[in-house]
Order: sequence, then structure tokens, then C-alpha cells
Amino acid sequence: MLDGECVPRESNGVVIQVKTLTPARTRLALLALALGGFGIGSTEFVVLGLLPNIAHDLLPQLYARSPEIANAQAGWLASAYALGVVVGAPTIAAFAARFPRKKLLLVLAAAFTIGTMLSAVLPTFGLVLAARFLAGLPHGAYFGIASLVAASLMGPGKRGAGVAYVLSGLTIANVIGVPAITFLGQQAGWRVAYLAVAVIFGLTFVALAVLVPTQPGDASATMKRELTAFGRSQVWLTLLTGAIGFGGFFCVYTFISPISTDVAGLPASLVPIVLVVVGLGMTTGNLIGGRAADANVVRSIFFFFALFIVSLTGLALTVQSLPGLVTFVFLVGVAAAGISPAIQTRLMDVAGDSQTLAAAANHSALNIGNSLGAFLGGLTVAAGFGYVSPVWVGLMLCVPGVALVTWSVLLQRSRGGSLASRRESPVVPLGAE
Repeated sequence: MLDGECVPRESNGVVIQVKTLTPARTRLALLALALGGFGIGSTEFVVLGLLPNIAHDLLPQLYARSPEIANAQAGWLASAYALGVVVGAPTIAAFAARFPRKKLLLVLAAAFTIGTMLSAVLPTFGLVLAARFLAGLPHGAYFGIASLVAASLMGPGKRGAGVAYVLSGLTIANVIGVPAITFLGQQAGWRVAYLAVAVIFGLTFVALAVLVPTQPGDASATMKRELTAFGRSQVWLTLLTGAIGFGGFFCVYTFISPISTDVAGLPASLVPIVLVVVGLGMTTGNLIGGRAADANVVRSIFFFFALFIVSLTGLALTVQSLPGLVTFVFLVGVAAAGISPAIQTRLMDVAGDSQTLAAAANHSALNIGNSLGAFLGGLTVAAGFGYVSPVWVGLMLCVPGVALVTWSVLLQRSRGGSLASRRESPVVPLGAE
């Protein structure tokens, strides 16, 4: 039997019966949640490795006149997806906080499948742009709900590890999924690549249905209560910190294909290898970041911002050499992914009762950063400053990122709060909806 026994556990002064799971069942449930992250990482990032292919196909006249401008405009597809996340995450989370979590995850997985299929089959740039926006709508809500489910499965004191487990699907996608699907897209066309991603989401739907235990939503949640999170200054400071951090990452990642070919001089066939290196860095950073967040959230954020500054500087100065490119894109991936579990855990600490919205809003913030990074990097490329210029823009974004963390710390100290405080998500019973 994979299921465990019902045991009493106290939550907010009330003793409830919580259905425990065996370690095997817990691992399978976490694996299903991570598979969704794998699909999300694939659908979000595969556009970056195929940017020239998409620009050539959907913007042929512009590409014939100026490949750089066409690539910059094709980068809007990444921005459109990110804006979908920004809109969808708080809206869905606030509205659906009281809904059964497993059923909500299934609806979100189905929405991903449909949005990704539309991205593959629609004929024009404008329609594909709209499809990417629609595909991004469930992103933040999925990660937010999945993070809460994972935290419940992992138990008290392991929230950062639970969040990291869900995010591991996204980071592993950058090691395996994105490079493999990029190669597929280079050989068979970018539309086939997106159809492959849609298949991953279909498999995610099945895995969630079979492996994840039922878990109710927050019966006391209301949209009004969830939205109270936005009245907390610490929530805004944490969200802005995440946006700035990932903005710096996406300045680089959006243009990783032309950086590799036009600046480092690599053949296009080696771009998937560069993506693997970035993915390995993200996977490493995610694993380290989850444990670091459970140890000390604020210290973890400062550490990874410092690593971000070092790695972006190194990349800008050495990108024309293969060793410099490989070394520093790896470290950029470590820094960016390491920040994410800490930001997610910090939001759980400062959001009060608005846990669902806070967990989802994190991904809105990160994708505001994605959109901002792609946009600012595209501006400098289109202005003729070259493909190294987005790296310098990313480095500049680290300055307000560190300033926001510092402001958050000083504000909390002035109010007598403990920087090490952790508000554990309330325990909810598994196995009944």
C-alpha cells in the first residue's frame, strides 16, 4: 500500500486527522508535480533556443532586412508568455484559493496543453503571440498551488525543500527538455517542438490524476482575504526583489542563442549544449537554494545576488571565449535558480493568511522580470549595441535588487521582527476533497 494511516495533528489549535503517505507515495506525488514544472520550463524556454528559426518563419520580410531586429521582435514571444503569467497568477490564485487543489492542478494542466497546441498550429506572428499569452496564464497558479501541496507533503520545516522539488522540474527541463526540444525544433521545425511540449503536458495531466493525493483548498479563503497580501509592504518588497533578480537572468537567457553563435562564434548545432550548461547551473542552484532558504531566507537571497553580480561580470568580460561562456552561463544559472526558492519561502513568511496568492504572485513577479529582461535586452540589441549589451543590462538590474533586499531587512528590524521567522503553511488533510 502506498497510502499511510490517518494520524492526529494540531493545526491552529485544532486537532485534525491527517492522512500520512508512505515515502514511496510521497516521492511519486512530488514527481508528478515536478513533471508539470518540466513541461512549464519546456514551454517557457524553448522559444529562446529557436529564436532565429521562429523569426525566419513568422517574420520573413523583416528577417531578410535585419536578422537582429527580427530576432529582437521574436523575443516578444517570451515577453507575451511572461505577461500571461503576470495576469494569470494573482487572478486565478485569488479566485480559486478555496477550490480543491488537485482538481485545480488538473484544470491548469489541461489549459497548458491547449495553449501550447495553439502556439504550434496558429499561422501568423500576431496569433502565436496571443497564444503564448494564453499559455502563460496558468503558469503562476500551477507553481503556487503545487508548491503548497509539496510543502504539505514534505512536512513542517521543509518548505524550501518542497518548493525546490517542484521547481526542480523547471530546472531539469533546462538540462534535458529545452536542449532536446531545441534540437528537435532545429531538425523538424519549431512547430513540432511545441507539439512535443503539448505531449508533456498531457502526460502531466495523467500523472497528477493518478499520483497526487486529493487535498482540499482553504475553505475559509475569500478573494478579499487573499488580496490583503498586497497591503503588506514586505510582500511588495519581496515580489520586486524576485522581479529584479529574474530580469537580470532573462536579459541574458533571451539572447543565449545569438550570444553563443554571433559573439562566441559557436555553430548553431552547439546551442543546445550551451542550454544544457545553463540548465545544469539552474538545477544546481535550485538544489542549493532550497536548503539555503530553509536555513536562512534573507542570507540566502544576499548570497545569490552576490553570485549573480560576479557571474554576469565574468560573462560580459569573457563571453568571446568558449571557456568563459561555459563557465559563467553555468554560474548565471546557479545564481538565478538559487534565488527563487528563497523568494518563494520569504513570501510565505510575510503573506499572513494569503498563502495561495503569495505562492502564485511570486511567479508573476519572476515573469515581470522575464518580460522586463527580454524587453530591455531587446532594446539594446535593436539599438545596435550588440549581443553582449543585455549582459551589462542584467548586471545593472542587480543594483536595485540588492537595494530592495536591504530595505526589506532594515524595515523588518525597525519593526522588531525576526529575520529568521518562519510562518509554516497550515497543515491540511490529505485524501478528502
